[in-house]
Amino acid sequence: MKRTLQSLLTLLFFLAWQPAIFAQEAVPENFGQWVEDGLEEWGIPGITVGLVKDGEVILTQGYGIKKLSSGEAIDEHTQFGIASVSKHMTATALGILVDRGEIDWDDRVIDHVPWFQLSDAHATGTVTIRDLLTHQVGVGRMLGNRLQFMTKRGTEELLYRMRYHEFEQPFRSQYVYSNVMYTLAGHIIKEVTGLEFGEFLEEELFGPLGMSRTVSSINDLDEENAAWPHQEIKGEVVEIPRRNWDNAAPAGGVNSTAADMTRWMKFQLGTPGSYGDTELVSAETMQVIQTPKVSQNIGSVTAPQRSYGFGLSITEYNGYRVLSHGGATDGFNTVFMILPELELGVIVITNTFSSFQQAVARTLIDHHIESPGDTDWNNLYRQNYLANYERNMERREEFEAKRESGTSPTKPLNDYAGVYEDQLYDNAEVFMENGELAIRFWDDEDLTADLEHWHHDTFRVIWRNPALREDLLTFRLGFDGGVESFDKRYALRPAMLQVGTYPTNYYRIVNFEKTEQ
Repeated sequence: MKRTLQSLLTLLFFLAWQPAIFAQEAVPENFGQWVEDGLEEWGIPGITVGLVKDGEVILTQGYGIKKLSSGEAIDEHTQFGIASVSKHMTATALGILVDRGEIDWDDRVIDHVPWFQLSDAHATGTVTIRDLLTHQVGVGRMLGNRLQFMTKRGTEELLYRMRYHEFEQPFRSQYVYSNVMYTLAGHIIKEVTGLEFGEFLEEELFGPLGMSRTVSSINDLDEENAAWPHQEIKGEVVEIPRRNWDNAAPAGGVNSTAADMTRWMKFQLGTPGSYGDTELVSAETMQVIQTPKVSQNIGSVTAPQRSYGFGLSITEYNGYRVLSHGGATDGFNTVFMILPELELGVIVITNTFSSFQQAVARTLIDHHIESPGDTDWNNLYRQNYLANYERNMERREEFEAKRESGTSPTKPLNDYAGVYEDQLYDNAEVFMENGELAIRFWDDEDLTADLEHWHHDTFRVIWRNPALREDLLTFRLGFDGGVESFDKRYALRPAMLQVGTYPTNYYRIVNFEKTEQ
């Protein structure tokens, strides 16, 4: 009897330690300390990590802090912006409507949104849901992506303005990444069901999956346990304003947690489309979503060839298929990766821009792949980051050197004040403040900037929101010698943060009213 009791106690002790043993095997040795060291090296306030293997959640962990000024620790339930990983959720939501026979992937957009127009009549009449989800429309990479910054305007207004957007590439000619086209894809859900995008996701996906802390509106964030966005500005990581992306939620406005995203990954693995014994999306539809459709025309050290399905990039790594998507909004960087053959999934999100989230994800994946090699992913991404940073600093210095000294504006400053208008981008007000010029776009205080004279009639745009990058604005004179318009150089998303001006498309805004001093 004594021996039996002793054996039972030994067995119970062994079983009690099994989760800890499995947890140690699930991640590399000293993984937590390695992550903490990485946060310090990169200057990242905080990070959240989720890992799924063989249908089980084996890691949900937060490291670092939510916000510099608070110092509060991150946990697995802390909400982060997942940015463009939202696109995969949008495609999946549309898949539910496909299963119900309410839409087809090849439906024309105008069959569901009759008022939508592109600048080309043929494209307007033929563009399909499939085109939207595979970035085949040909608009949106440059100027169209800037429409989402009109955060004070509604989704329908943003979509209406696409009729004034020039094509960046011929329709259906190649992959042109577009946030605004995914916003349109999400709006189709509202047109078909009568539900707002977020309401549909909550009812059909987040609720059934138990993703209780995943929201598609900034207004629904739990401020008690939500990470704050940060950004490196002039060599210092600082807190930046939390921007409202509700009008472009289907493209990048969802906020979630490590714990919730492990549920999303389990939903994608095993029997894709099912969670437990409940089928939310058919396996056939999930296969369509996860199948390559177009080449992305881009590659990297880790993926020389990359294709795109519906809201997912599809590559191969070490002989395994990888379905993934990255994401970046103001102050948040995300990487989401699943390897179906290994039933392995990882989500990593940081609360500032970096590439460390990629290093963390790939380190965890390598830990679960036989003979993964000995790549030091953190060192690889860090050295690449530093090299790019140095190159961009050199470009900035070259750009600064082109500034002509000793020049002055053609006209008195007050002559530049007025209201300017553009069909695509609506209005901008140039006004005098404390004897200097300033500008406000779209009646939005968050999009207000001071204009510092650069040379001649060109001014540097210094945004009062530190999350925005400096731009240049050049005023043009008309035949009568008066100020007629201005051109503004928009910066595409700043990969290296405040290190230079990124040449993209210009837009022209016509002055129609002068403002007195």
